[in-house]
Amino acid sequence: MTGFMKGAMILTIAGLLVKVIGAISKVIVARILGGEGVGLYQMAYALYQLIISIGAAGLPVAISIMVARKVGQDDIRGARHIFKVALITMGIIGSLLSLTFYGAIPYIIEAGVITDSRAEGALVAVAPAIVIVSILACFRGYFQGFQNMLPTGISQVCEQLARVIVMVGAAMYFLPQGIELASSRAALSSSIGVTLGLLVLLYYYKRETQPIMGSAPLESPKVIIKELVLLAFPVAIANIMIPLIGAIDLWLVPQQLMLTGYGKEEATTAFGYLTGMATSLISLPVIVTMSLATSLVPAISRLDLHADLEEIHHRMETALRMTNLVTIPAFVGLCVLATPISMMMFNTPHAGGAIAVLSASIWLLGLQQITTGALQGLGRTALPMWTLLLGAAVKVLLNLYLTPLWGIEGAAWATNVDFGLAAFVNVYVLYRIAKFHVSFTEVGKILFSSLAMGGGTAMVYNFISTMLSNTIAVVISILVGIVFYVVALSLTKTITLQELVVLGKKTMKKGRSS
Repeated sequence: MTGFMKGAMILTIAGLLVKVIGAISKVIVARILGGEGVGLYQMAYALYQLIISIGAAGLPVAISIMVARKVGQDDIRGARHIFKVALITMGIIGSLLSLTFYGAIPYIIEAGVITDSRAEGALVAVAPAIVIVSILACFRGYFQGFQNMLPTGISQVCEQLARVIVMVGAAMYFLPQGIELASSRAALSSSIGVTLGLLVLLYYYKRETQPIMGSAPLESPKVIIKELVLLAFPVAIANIMIPLIGAIDLWLVPQQLMLTGYGKEEATTAFGYLTGMATSLISLPVIVTMSLATSLVPAISRLDLHADLEEIHHRMETALRMTNLVTIPAFVGLCVLATPISMMMFNTPHAGGAIAVLSASIWLLGLQQITTGALQGLGRTALPMWTLLLGAAVKVLLNLYLTPLWGIEGAAWATNVDFGLAAFVNVYVLYRIAKFHVSFTEVGKILFSSLAMGGGTAMVYNFISTMLSNTIAVVISILVGIVFYVVALSLTKTITLQELVVLGKKTMKKGRSS
């Protein structure tokens, strides 16, 4: 359990830092560029995310599995050989993807995939990042195979810091020359950020002191590449569903809005509210579940080899409980304070509707991540791919129906249904293949506690907002809401004070040992 929780803790801390830095930067950039500028930037960034997911999304998992097997056999020489073959292969593939993407930009705009031609500069700016990310993924998978999450965590933080500094600086500096130029220069931050992240991993790789052990014959590059593909492909397809959802929104939402009477600039602005503002808020709480899912994969995989079903259930229950304790109150809290938070962070109330609706995705996406990690750990890597494909297909249909009906909030509802469908199908599959039962009683208690918190938070905000500024009222309401939530959890006996004390002692002990 120590390795599982320690890895999750490192990735959670790094992920939270990354998300906090990113959220702050998006607030600043949104204030500088407004909804229109953010929309132009997001059009390029959503497509970039889709491309790198196709090229590199499954690599860290696949490489970590193959490297971990060799490490388990004390074959460090074989582990490094796998890494080097993967590195050369992905360097070539990443370069081809980067060049292809750059050459296809005029055709992407002409085909209408990007509805606003002013995003061309931003597309050009993100093209070099594709090859760098492909190499970066190999290094992260290598270190994760050794159960060393620290290089990954530090590189993620450094990458985000560099990205934010360049993005904010470029937006401020180039804005006087026009919104198009400012958004395209801000997009350069992606390439610069991943370059710094790669340099950090190179530093850790160079200072590695792991002795070279192993006398087994080295596998041929052909065999290694074949296994990499077999392991990475289902994971990659599953992982690209999230950016693919962004690409679906990029393709359909502005078009559907314009069909209902929105002008091009109005549609771009509304798209910015959904993808640049609402999405940035829901992505922060689920970093905990992403870290848990990443650590859950190798933990369950090792247990599955010994058919230890009881311990598998215990780890899945632990991960799911932590997921619900974090994501359900975050969903309720963000929903009831959607418009005030939109005013506080983005200086506009107009994103409030999209934020309120999309807040449900905090819980649904967290549940989907945890169940996907469990399925991948059980060796069923193709199942999450199919459930997410099903969800994406339903989302397309709902986008076509709900966006003209309810505007940008309709697109947000389509995303909720997408994540929810994938999550609940995963839960059903886990019951069928691993006899895993979800404790609906505990989920009900957490939901009740969260709703009590939400009601109390709304009342506090409505009372003090008449006397204090919006920002102060929001901060006080959130702090009071946390107190309400802890009290409600205690009253419903969902979590006791003794459990919190034990958890705190374990955390302090792990901190000293690391």
